[in-house]
Amino acid sequence: MSGGLGFGDRLAAAMRAHGRVCVGIDPHASLLGGWGLADDAGGAREFSLRVVEALGGRVAAFKPQAAFFERFGSRGVAVLEEVVAACREAGTLCIVDAKRGDIGSTMDGYAQAFLSDSSPLAGDAVTLSPYLGVGSLRPALEAAAGTGRGVFVLALTSNPEGASVQHARGADGRSVAAAVVDELASFNAECGYESLGPAGVVVGATVGSAVADLGVDLAGLHGALLAPGVGAQGAGPEEVRRVFAGAGHAVLASSSRAVLRAGPSVEGLRAAYEAARSGL
Repeated sequence: MSGGLGFGDRLAAAMRAHGRVCVGIDPHASLLGGWGLADDAGGAREFSLRVVEALGGRVAAFKPQAAFFERFGSRGVAVLEEVVAACREAGTLCIVDAKRGDIGSTMDGYAQAFLSDSSPLAGDAVTLSPYLGVGSLRPALEAAAGTGRGVFVLALTSNPEGASVQHARGADGRSVAAAVVDELASFNAECGYESLGPAGVVVGATVGSAVADLGVDLAGLHGALLAPGVGAQGAGPEEVRRVFAGAGHAVLASSSRAVLRAGPSVEGLRAAYEAARSGL
């Protein structure tokens, strides 16, 4: 993948062409059951590849959730590899939602797994957790920049448990969320991209006024903003506009259950995607 356009440029082009919504691929037990599929690796494979077949080339990106594949062990991981390849074949960006985060050689191993040209698990971007320090993510940040891929780092999530960490303030008065975004903005500046750099962040579309209250400078990131919470979790176009005021051009909203529940029919999935992206 190295040598072409950077992830930010490719994502911006995909959003212009197909709308600002990515579709999660979450072979959760309840969704598999709703589609009449077995809750096993075979069911996950049929479910996931059907989503890619129905929506590939029509959506800005897919976001397979690694946990729902890993729960089936090596067979499930093999299915995830197949899904990543299917996204590539369909010409649709793939964000592997793995939320990895570690230090030293272990972080380097995760970077090789999810951001290396030689790995079958490497899509176009991966989600990361910064809570061992943003600096610990350096191997992944550099790997993303070097291969034209991207990362989305958790910054301000909408789960209630996240506030105790993300809303906390350091000795300099900055919130943890603001500090994470500021450090990633510095990395993007190092990379010298004129548009969206390789480092993006995850900010929930349901966080209300938290971005402003915590002094989080999303516009200054110059990176993509992955916004879960659209659809089944309650956020719509108005919430997205309010949360991401001033940085709306960089927002990729994520919708999973609201689209996936409309399957298994191709027509149902496509109609649900059109509804999800309407107004965004």
